Amino acid sequence: MQSETSTVFADSKPHYQLLDGLRGVAALLVLWYHVNEGYGFAGYVNGVSDGSITHFNHGYLAVDFFFILSGFVIGYAYDDRWRQGFTNKEFFRRRLIRLHPMVVLGAVIGLATFLLQGGVKWDGTSVPLSLTMLALLCAMFMIPAFPGSSYDVRGNAEMFSLNGPAWSLFFEYIGNILYALLLHRLSTKMLGVLTAILGALLAWFTMGDVAGTGSFGVGWTLDGLNFWGGMLRMMFPYTMGMFLSRIFKPVKVRGAFWICSLVMVLLFAVPYINGTQPFCWNGLFEAACIILVFPVLVWLGASGTTTDDRSTRICRFLGDISFPLYIIHYPFMYLFYAWMIRHEAYNFASCPWLSMGVMAGNIVLAYLCLKFFDLPIRQWLNRKTAGK
Repeated sequence: MQSETSTVFADSKPHYQLLDGLRGVAALLVLWYHVNEGYGFAGYVNGVSDGSITHFNHGYLAVDFFFILSGFVIGYAYDDRWRQGFTNKEFFRRRLIRLHPMVVLGAVIGLATFLLQGGVKWDGTSVPLSLTMLALLCAMFMIPAFPGSSYDVRGNAEMFSLNGPAWSLFFEYIGNILYALLLHRLSTKMLGVLTAILGALLAWFTMGDVAGTGSFGVGWTLDGLNFWGGMLRMMFPYTMGMFLSRIFKPVKVRGAFWICSLVMVLLFAVPYINGTQPFCWNGLFEAACIILVFPVLVWLGASGTTTDDRSTRICRFLGDISFPLYIIHYPFMYLFYAWMIRHEAYNFASCPWLSMGVMAGNIVLAYLCLKFFDLPIRQWLNRKTAGK
C-alpha cells in the first residue's frame, strides 16, 4: 500500500516507532478510563454516588497527549514540504484520507449501538428514526450538535451523540486547517511565542477553573465555555508539538517506551485533587501534565528506538490500532453503561469479566476495522485521488 507520505513527495525521513507505541498506550488508557467512568455514572444514575471516577481519574488527559503527538508528527512530516511546492489541497486530501474513513465508521457503529438500545435517550424518551439518521449524517460530516438540538439523540449535550469522542477529531480538523493556512508559515521563534502565550492561557484556564468543572475535561459539548476550552485544549499541545518538532535533538535514553508508558499510567491514575484556594489544585496538576510532562514524554519517545523485531512489532501494532480503537470504542461504552445501570454494577469487582471483555473486544474490533476497512479504504482513496 502507498503510504500517506509517499503519494507525491518521496519520504526518506525516519519513522518514530516509539511515538506510535505511546499513541497506542494512550488509546488503551482512554479505553480503561471510560470503563471506570461507567462505574461512577452507574452509581450516579442509581443514586448511590456523586458520579465521581474513583480510579484512573485523569485518563481524559490522553486526549491532550494525542494533540501534542499530532502537532509533532504534522510538523515533522510536512513543515519542509511547503517549500517544495506542497499545496493546501494536497495536505487536506492526505489528512481526510488518513482520518475520515474511521470517523464515518465510528458514526455508523454509533448508530447501530443506539438502535440496539432501542433508539431512546437516557431518560427513556423515544427518538424518531428521522432524527437518528440526521444525527448520523451530521456525524459523518463533522457537524456538531448544540445542547438540546433535535439531533442530540442521547440527550447528553454531546457534540456527537452517536460517538462522543468524535469531538476531539472536530478540533483536530480545526488544527489541521489552521496549520495549513497559518501555522506552518510561522518562524520557529514566532511559533515559540505563540506556544508560550497559549500555555499561559491554558494555565489560567485550568488553575482558575474558568469552565467551573474543576477539571480540563472540556470540549466534548458546545455548552458554556466548552468550545473555547476545547480550542485551547487543542491549540496549546498542537503548537507545542510543532515547536518541538522544529527544535528536536535526540538525547540518549534507554527504555524510553517503558519509562514514558509508566509515567502516563501513574499520572492518569492520580485521583481528583480537591482544593480551590488560592487556585484550583486539580487544574494545577493538569496544567503541569500538559505543559511540562507531556512535551518531555514526546521528546523522550522521539529520542528512543526499538532494539529488536519484537518491540518493533509491538510498537507498530499499538500505533496501528490506536486511532481505530479510540474512534470506535465509545459506542460500546453506551451499551456497557446501560448494562451497569440496569444491574447496579458500581465497580470492577461487580463485573470483572464483562469489564475485561469490553476492553478485549474493542481491541480485537479495532484491529479488524484497521485490516478490513481502514487500510483498504485509504489505499483505494489514495489510488483514486493521487495527482488530482
